[in-house]
Amino acid sequence: MTRDLPPVPDPAAQRPAPPEADSPPPRPPRPKKRDISGWIVLDKPVGMTSTHAVAAVKRLFHAKKAGHAGTLDPLASGLLPVALGEATKTVPFVMDGRKAYAFTVAWGEETDTDDAEGKVIARSDERPQPEMITELLPRFTGTILQVPPRFSAIKIDGERAYDRARDGEEVELKPRAVTIDRLTLVSHIDDRSLFEAECGKGTYVRAIARDLGRGLGCYGHVSALRRTRVGPFGLAHAVTLNAIGEAAANSGALNDVLLPVAAALGELTHIDVSRGDAAKLARGQAILIRGRDAPIHAGTVAVTALGHLVALGELENGELHPRRIFNLQPRS
Repeated sequence: MTRDLPPVPDPAAQRPAPPEADSPPPRPPRPKKRDISGWIVLDKPVGMTSTHAVAAVKRLFHAKKAGHAGTLDPLASGLLPVALGEATKTVPFVMDGRKAYAFTVAWGEETDTDDAEGKVIARSDERPQPEMITELLPRFTGTILQVPPRFSAIKIDGERAYDRARDGEEVELKPRAVTIDRLTLVSHIDDRSLFEAECGKGTYVRAIARDLGRGLGCYGHVSALRRTRVGPFGLAHAVTLNAIGEAAANSGALNDVLLPVAAALGELTHIDVSRGDAAKLARGQAILIRGRDAPIHAGTVAVTALGHLVALGELENGELHPRRIFNLQPRS
């Protein structure tokens, strides 16, 4: 006859359970991305890249989409128009606009970047007199041929010129036609001169400084640069990152810094249509523009309905074809 033996205790079961490891606190939920549309004209500080500036504005507003209208070098300060949401559809109209700059040229040294961040590649003890500079300026106004800086965003065989230059490659860029409407000597002290310039798309202020220095036989580079106008936007529209942050934290102050999408389209002909025609445009259908008030115009127009921007279209022989449709929410 067998007896049932008592169960053998499990030593592991008698050991106290190890204390639970401290778990990290739960992460706060990410703020929801917002459908926000309009233009922020940032007064970019020196030392910040354009990409960083756009990312900062986008982060402050938790915006879904953002872009900028024209790169501004880290050395430069001034206007960097940032497009949010539907405003990104109007970026080309700002980038193609005229630009204005105030910049200082330091004489006596040429650098490989044509600004103060680069390595000195040529020196001269010569210094220009104001009358020498003024006499040379007409050669740099109107439509001229300009060789872009080696450290520029121009692509060579699909690669940025500045990437090739940083890798030590010899970068050869071809001259391009650019238009400089105005170039003025504002002041001159010792080895530095302050200029103001108004120019078209594709003009490099750094190249102006480089070529002025070569023309004067003394070399030169940009030591300070501030952009004061981009297309329809001037210094009166500029806001700082601090002001943007305050407005982003207070939705009631949003309109203090956010310009409407249509602010980029001031130079276009504006056509107001009925709500029914706006609906047709939104479906991709062309509409007829007839009557006494029909504009005598061919080309791109901005289309509004009840005062709200609805589309960009091409007008030809009285027929309006939609090209870009805007999905804008009413602004508070």
